[in-house]
Amino acid sequence: MLVPLLRQYLSPHRSLLIGVVVLQLLQSTATLYLPRLNADIIDRGVATGDTGYILRTGGVMLVITLLQVVCAVGAVYLGARTAMAVGRDLRAGVFGHVMDLSQREVGRFGAPSLITRCTNDVQQVQMLVLMVCTLLISSPLLIVGGVVMALREDAGLSWLLLVAVPALVVAIAAIMVRLGPLFRVLQGRVDTVNRVLREQLTGIRVVRSFVREGAETRRFAAANADLTETAMRTGRLFALVFPVVTLVLNVASVAVLWFGAARVESGDLQVGSLIAFLSYLVQILVAVMMSTFLAILAPRAAVSADRIGEVLGTEPSVVLPTAPTTPATSRGVVELRDVTFAYPGAERPVLSGITCTAAPGELTAVIGSTGAGKTTLVNLLGRLFDATGGAVVLDGVDVRELADAELRRRVGLVPQKAYLFAGTVASNLRFGRPDATDEELWEALRTAQAADFVAAMPGGLDAPVAQGGTNVSGGQRQRLAIARVLVLRPEVYVFDDAFSALDTATDARVRAALAATVTDATLVVVAQRVSTIVGADRIVVLDGGVVVGQGRHDELLGTCPTYAEIVASQLEAAA
Repeated sequence: MLVPLLRQYLSPHRSLLIGVVVLQLLQSTATLYLPRLNADIIDRGVATGDTGYILRTGGVMLVITLLQVVCAVGAVYLGARTAMAVGRDLRAGVFGHVMDLSQREVGRFGAPSLITRCTNDVQQVQMLVLMVCTLLISSPLLIVGGVVMALREDAGLSWLLLVAVPALVVAIAAIMVRLGPLFRVLQGRVDTVNRVLREQLTGIRVVRSFVREGAETRRFAAANADLTETAMRTGRLFALVFPVVTLVLNVASVAVLWFGAARVESGDLQVGSLIAFLSYLVQILVAVMMSTFLAILAPRAAVSADRIGEVLGTEPSVVLPTAPTTPATSRGVVELRDVTFAYPGAERPVLSGITCTAAPGELTAVIGSTGAGKTTLVNLLGRLFDATGGAVVLDGVDVRELADAELRRRVGLVPQKAYLFAGTVASNLRFGRPDATDEELWEALRTAQAADFVAAMPGGLDAPVAQGGTNVSGGQRQRLAIARVLVLRPEVYVFDDAFSALDTATDARVRAALAATVTDATLVVVAQRVSTIVGADRIVVLDGGVVVGQGRHDELLGTCPTYAEIVASQLEAAA
């Protein structure tokens, strides 16, 4: 997956890559030419006492060195820009694709893993791109060019190259083979630490309520220890690379001086050529050593690329229509026609044969025991899932044929767990309609019975809201979520147990305000409390994913035993 991924995300930056290649070519050429000039200074200047030749050649070396430095700096700059651009585009690509996935796919990966893939894994690929731009061009040129130049200096010492270079490559390859599997395990351990930490931070109140701080500390310590142990094993192997390179480099240098001295003494080799040969050997081994950075990064980047590819290669189960249809009317009539939904691999469907209608100007309520399929039904209305059988129809058009923006404009959903984003009260209320005026915001707040506590907050509409809305109470958070949908002004309002955190009096005031304000829209309310839906125009009773009753409260008491049992249980609890 690594090569296709790099090909895709590097192609928009060809001009930068061409600049990197040109600069690396110039830098490598200058690097290879300097030892030859140094040999000439020794053999033609120092040995003969020609000071003028030393100064002239030394001046040329200074110019070439300056060119080498400029090219090296320019190559690193362009390479860094390329790597940062690839990282930016890759993060945006992963994030955008995740936004297109349905809840089913997001749940399969898990939020901690998706966060790791969008950050840490992308960073590994980005680092590889930087090293490729910095080393991939220069290292092969220095290795090949160094061999050619060394042979020009003295072919008699060439056998040292045939021993030193393969010895270094074999030693490093042996280390890399063991590093590859460890990198895959390491990324998995990072996922685990993120998951445990996310669970503990999200459920901190539950942890404290059950006095589980010690157990959770031990659970995090275990995950952290696993990550540390894997990182240590990886680090120990990585630490072997530089001693091995240094050992081979030093042994090879001593061998060159040992065998080269004999050739100088016999007159077969000049001193300058021996120094140049040694310089080229050092350049070759250093280039091989620098290539080990790529060899070290490549396995981990390949693992990260595979993990990123899993996300990018996952097709969303909710597919947007290629030729969306626009309903001829804009009333907000919702119909469920023999709707069935089953999760992949499940033994039985969550919903089976659901047929009902929610009309504008009416309140349609959905009630049932825990696990009856109420939230799944709501997710189908908002097309967070697609029905596996039957159809969800809005104003005569299957929701699968509607453009996503059109559906979101027409259907407003308040989920069971109200969530607010970091920002202000106003920014949260304008989340679905950025052009809403302050007066419209206050109107929505009044309907949601939230105007009083917002007015009391420092700054009012500009009062800060923490991530997740943790700086307000559960009931306040729920009312702000209701107000956010009211600002959107959709044709269909769907409340998934959105009044559960409200006391009975506030619940009644909110429902009364909704009935007076939202008169022409379709209201769908999923509730646990019978008191919330007792006045509904139509109550749909679910049991085991099947509709077991439809009608008004009084009708269902006599015709639907399941509904009567729910009412009786709540009356007994109240008593």
